[in-house]
Amino acid sequence: MARSSSGIVAGLTAAAVAVIGFLAYQASAVAPSAAELAVKPQAPSSAPSAPATGKPKPSAKDPLALPAASGTGERVVYALANRRVWLVDAKNQVTHTFSVMPSTISPPPGAYAVTSRSGAVRGSDGVQIEHVVRFATVQDVSVGFSAAVDNSTPTPDPSRKTGGVRMKRADGDALWTFAVIGAKVVVVA
Repeated sequence: MARSSSGIVAGLTAAAVAVIGFLAYQASAVAPSAAELAVKPQAPSSAPSAPATGKPKPSAKDPLALPAASGTGERVVYALANRRVWLVDAKNQVTHTFSVMPSTISPPPGAYAVTSRSGAVRGSDGVQIEHVVRFATVQDVSVGFSAAVDNSTPTPDPSRKTGGVRMKRADGDALWTFAVIGAKVVVVA
């Protein structure tokens, strides 16, 4: 009985190896070779091509992706529509990103520089704030980043002209450390 069982096992093993070999042959016949892929033209794509660094470009639909038209080098990037800030190092690497609550007055897209900083003050809306980093003046209103001491980020009163772009305190700490006087701030739509 042992010989007939081992014969059945050997037969099943041989059949399984044959099936696997056949399936592998079919797969290799369907898959293009590396040489075919190298010369086969790629279909046109509406997506932007990868940057020269070889790293894939983030999707424009990704709200966390650094905006493509935000410049180069060390900078703070503020996207008005996304309500988001990115801290970017000299190697164009994002070191920190976070959401913000825009003020009622926003600067037009463009490049700015940090002009002044205050450790702790009362905001134009009456809220006690810290880590104020100012970079623009619009309609006689100073525009800058800040964090409310109570860690709130309420929607500003639209009837008041305010320039405080609010963030959480932890994000304010990161921005305060990063954005010294003269630091570049790029505002994008």
